Amino acid sequence: MAALTERELEVLRLAAQGLSNREIGERLVISSRTVGHHLSHVYDKTGQRTRASVAVFAIEHGLLARPSAAAPLVG
Repeated sequence: MAALTERELEVLRLAAQGLSNREIGERLVISSRTVGHHLSHVYDKTGQRTRASVAVFAIEHGLLARPSAAAPLVG
């Protein structure tokens, strides 16, 4: 797997939390189209095809913290 950039990791973390491209863009002050480009790079680098599968991949490879059983599902 090619290394993810800091921005790709940032976008991945927010996408894994369930944020839309628009919401991610607002948080990072970038366009939703740019968010899509970052996610596309994440998919290519990880070999995944969906947000869910890339989130699982990221957890399994230590890129994201495993969710706590006590953590709320919505926030």
